[in-house]
Amino acid sequence: MKSTRCLLLILCLGLLPGLLLRAHAQSPVVSLQPAQQQWLDEHRSLRVGLVLQAPYAQFDRRLQQLYGANVEVVTWLGQALRLDLTWRNFPDQAALEQALRMGEIDFAPGLTQTQASLRLWLFSDPYMRVPQLLVGPRSGAVAVELEKLGASERLAVRMLSTLADYLRSNYASLNLQGVPNERTALQWVIGGQAAYAVVDEAQLSRLSREGEFADLAVVGDIGLPQLLRIGSRLDWPQLAEVLEAGLQAMPAKTLEQIHQRWLQPKYPRFAESAGFWQNLALLCALLLLCSLATLAWQRRQQRYLERSLLATREQLNERRSREESLRLSQFSLDQSTIGILWVNWDSHVRYANHAAERMLGYAEGELLERPLIDFEPTLHMDRWLELWKRVRSTAGADEHFESHCRRADGSLLPVDLSLSFLRFRDAEYLVVFLTDVTERRRALAALRESEAQLKGIAGNVPGLVFRLERDPAEGGLEFPYISEGSEALVGYTPAAIQHPQMGLRNLVHADDRADYHRVQDLALAHDLDWSWQGRIVTREGEQRWADIKASSRRLGNGRVVWDGVVWDITQSKRAELELARSQEQLRELSAHLESVREEEKARIAREVHDELGQMLTVLKLEVSMCELAYAELDPGLHERLASMKRLIAQLFQLVRDVATALRPPILDAGIASAIEWQARRFEARTQIPCLVQVPDTLPALSDAKATGLFRVLQEALTNVIRHAQAHTVQIELVHTPGQLRMTVIDDGVGFAPEQARPTSFGLVGMRERVLMLGGSMSLDSEPGEGTSLSVAIALEQEEGE
Repeated sequence: MKSTRCLLLILCLGLLPGLLLRAHAQSPVVSLQPAQQQWLDEHRSLRVGLVLQAPYAQFDRRLQQLYGANVEVVTWLGQALRLDLTWRNFPDQAALEQALRMGEIDFAPGLTQTQASLRLWLFSDPYMRVPQLLVGPRSGAVAVELEKLGASERLAVRMLSTLADYLRSNYASLNLQGVPNERTALQWVIGGQAAYAVVDEAQLSRLSREGEFADLAVVGDIGLPQLLRIGSRLDWPQLAEVLEAGLQAMPAKTLEQIHQRWLQPKYPRFAESAGFWQNLALLCALLLLCSLATLAWQRRQQRYLERSLLATREQLNERRSREESLRLSQFSLDQSTIGILWVNWDSHVRYANHAAERMLGYAEGELLERPLIDFEPTLHMDRWLELWKRVRSTAGADEHFESHCRRADGSLLPVDLSLSFLRFRDAEYLVVFLTDVTERRRALAALRESEAQLKGIAGNVPGLVFRLERDPAEGGLEFPYISEGSEALVGYTPAAIQHPQMGLRNLVHADDRADYHRVQDLALAHDLDWSWQGRIVTREGEQRWADIKASSRRLGNGRVVWDGVVWDITQSKRAELELARSQEQLRELSAHLESVREEEKARIAREVHDELGQMLTVLKLEVSMCELAYAELDPGLHERLASMKRLIAQLFQLVRDVATALRPPILDAGIASAIEWQARRFEARTQIPCLVQVPDTLPALSDAKATGLFRVLQEALTNVIRHAQAHTVQIELVHTPGQLRMTVIDDGVGFAPEQARPTSFGLVGMRERVLMLGGSMSLDSEPGEGTSLSVAIALEQEEGE
């Protein structure tokens, strides 16, 4: 029976190259760019490195031939790219990478991309995905979700692996049981020591061919697949491009066939139909009945051999796993950036990693068997034994302190020392962790210097410098910093202002506190800058004017702080208030003078109209009587009297114009009639159409306000004549509750208000006249867009009357 099985194996292996050649003959031609094709023509002979691991790559010693999934992929690429391949196989990944460093291979398939491997290889895109499967008993197999597994259901997984770290970090509730290899994981499931096992598809495909694991089935997918890539030499980027082009040209069906042939396990998945497996079970039962007699005697002979081989294989796998774990641990220790020393009770170093040797300036191996006092003078034997006893008696608790180590050249290195107890095999050690804190101390010194400079600057600022933060836990406000200038400004120490019951709010005058709260609360709610001016009260009860400004700043942890300063503006504020009072007095005086002037104008206008009018009327009567009595006696006298009558008529008109200019009589008819009359005079004088819109009824205005509004209209129309070059003018009078608004709009050339001359007394006079009336004026103009003048006068006083 053994010879029959060997014959079948030889026949299959003999047919495999033919099948591969047949597949290669049908492979498409790989299209390369000219530069890639030229490089490939110059490098047809390439060396392939393989790690012998079933089912990716195996070597048949009898046939002296390689076979496996990666072998088929590279054979297809070699045929498609017409390469002359030289195969080299290695026992593990470390030997493969050593061969790459020695320049003995050009590329290798079946690699996994990591941060460390990127320093050695140029990787292609993944050509095969090997999922991590969840395997359980076949009986009652259903879909299993990792989130729903309880702590009582053990999960066997190979420890010291990326998969174990992934499960531990993403499924904290899993009860993970570490095993050295995938075979042991499956055996735990069969033996009931674990409910499920996590095995990658490739290893499951290899192990599922053994009868020992026939009662297992796939019940889920972990979701962390292994992506296989082709890695090539770093100094040959053209080779990586050629291999990538070859992989892209490889048919997906070919890759799928390779995956099914080598990596597809024989276990049924939980989602496959029950009828299929029932038919398969019937077929297997028939085959079993046919071969039962043949297999009965074969099993008796193979059991002993299988048990021996299984035990040997388990021992080899366990030993290999331990060696791999030991190499990983050694590599991690050697490549650590923290210095690590294993020190015996006699304070002599038994192990030192590369980082410790670099820190202390010693060559490789020179630190071994040296006492700690050689490079840590404070760790004499008595202190070391005291530390040894303390750390050993509190195993699990570390001893931590800072010190200075003497380097090989005699210089001192500031370090952070941490001691931990370790029992390894039959020996006990204290593990000394060395961390270089040179940069940390420089940063702390720079920080202290910066803080000292800041305090010095803040202390010399003529005011109070503060920093305001919001407590993330309680949401309250706190002042982590108040400058020393607080005592000179308000009489309180920084500590007193920093008290939760004090703060800046309690310094604000009671009458101004509501406005301060409104400004500050708005800024704090939206993380904005804020500024406020008002009165504060010192510790002695003195009132001072203060200007508080604060700018917001977001820290790296997301917290928002406000840095601000409180300036004493008492002197400037008093001067400002005094100036405002002086301006108000000047405005009141100007209003009084304007009122007196308008009254004087009105009196003069009445006197001119009445007195001169009467005199001119009498004179005109006298001339007319002279004309009747003496005109016919002398023709020359008739002409002179007629000329005198014309002069008297002109004088009548001049008197009316003067009286009207001093105070138009139309004002007595109301502001609406006065505006209409002025618009008609403007049209007659300039021939510019003037549209007037006034309401039918208006409240009664005081003479001062009516006169002032009329004078503003006259000045506005005068500016239109002088500067606007307008084609039309629109005057609108609008009455709203408590307010009367007059708007004058022209379509002239316009101007930029900010560029108006400071000596433009027309605008200044209108604005001052409106302010004296207790109103407001706005001017809107742009070059080429015309001008709009709006005047608003309050009516509350008239309505109250």
